[in-house]
Amino acid sequence: MSNSIFSFLTMLIVSMTLTVMPAAVASDYTLGIFGNANMDDTIDEDDIEYVEGIMEGTNEETELADANRDGQIDEDDIAQIVLIMLGEMKEIIYLDDVGNPVTVTMPIQRIIVLSADCSEVIRCFGIDDRIIAVDSYTAEDSNFFPQFADLPSLGSSFHPDCEAIIELNPDIVFAYTSVKEEELEDKLEPAGIPVVRFSYCKVATRDTQLRTIGYILGENAKAEEIIEFYNGITDPLVEALGDLSDDDKPRVYIECYKEYRARNQRSGTHPMVEMAGGMNIAQDLDPLGSGTTFEVDPEWIIEQNPDIIIKVVSGSTVSCGYDVDDAEQMRLAREEIINRPGFENIDAIKNDRVYLIASHICDRSCNAIGIAYLAKWFHPELFGDLDPQAIHQEYLTRFQGLDYDLNEHGVFVYPPLEVG
Repeated sequence: MSNSIFSFLTMLIVSMTLTVMPAAVASDYTLGIFGNANMDDTIDEDDIEYVEGIMEGTNEETELADANRDGQIDEDDIAQIVLIMLGEMKEIIYLDDVGNPVTVTMPIQRIIVLSADCSEVIRCFGIDDRIIAVDSYTAEDSNFFPQFADLPSLGSSFHPDCEAIIELNPDIVFAYTSVKEEELEDKLEPAGIPVVRFSYCKVATRDTQLRTIGYILGENAKAEEIIEFYNGITDPLVEALGDLSDDDKPRVYIECYKEYRARNQRSGTHPMVEMAGGMNIAQDLDPLGSGTTFEVDPEWIIEQNPDIIIKVVSGSTVSCGYDVDDAEQMRLAREEIINRPGFENIDAIKNDRVYLIASHICDRSCNAIGIAYLAKWFHPELFGDLDPQAIHQEYLTRFQGLDYDLNEHGVFVYPPLEVG
């Protein structure tokens, strides 16, 4: 490394040490930013040392070591890593959910988001003033997204108005992973508009994805703050449940929005149940497929005799969420499950352990809140003092910036939770 770059890096490291102390959160997933040469969960001086080792022939070359992606590992890659650490890079290259490299020109000032979860994640970073347009669902959800109500509405998350997007000239577009390329990339990339896709609701990849977004938006410290908050909820739960045997874990049937649609081990809810100290009875269903849910026969559920039934509901089918104060539809949905033919002999029914949880705290990035509810339901003897609603309230106030009182508004679980 040249003396000038080494001196510059030394000053940078001292400055970062004095100003930013990110939370030390372990991750099993690699931060997919080009420049993450040693393939861990951050970009720092260790990556510079690793690139030096590649250049000297002592380290094995990695894909992400080519920070500027020009096909060579050299001093230019070290310079790019330094700029990433400083937050002064002109562009950043990252791997999307399916492993494709995406180049984003910096800085990002004009953002379009095409899903409610994307909007919620961006608002966690405190930069919602950079959002210039949203999908129609987000625009219409004025209770949860009041600041987006007057922004241009670009239609469905899955079939957005790409001509309108191009006219707005955004720096970046955030979208669901499942939107087809012909609906986005094929139309936007020729106009020089990068599309960023993430599946935020997966617990296993959430921290890595938040870190990636932090790098893209130049908000690394805020990303670590959010990650620390989420893990501050779940780490104590996992630790308290660490010595449980399988015999002490309730067997759980997780039903998706549709009747008799079970969530398997590929679903986002499966690791939530595991972290909360439960066992998903449908985890091995659909072993050769790729779906996250599997249609089951009612007789199968009866034979499995789950200890607990969890029903995930969305506002499109059962009235719930931030714009609802009346839990009547949640109550009726629970009664429907309890009164299904043959279910009266299931332990979950006999022991009154049937619970409903709204997708707002289960199928979004804030699902650590949902995990707290699950743990409370699964192991009330261990978590008598746990208050998931208080955690939810802190999230809304601290990260969403909302003046919203959960004691007065909103329906997210049923039956209502008793604390203490």
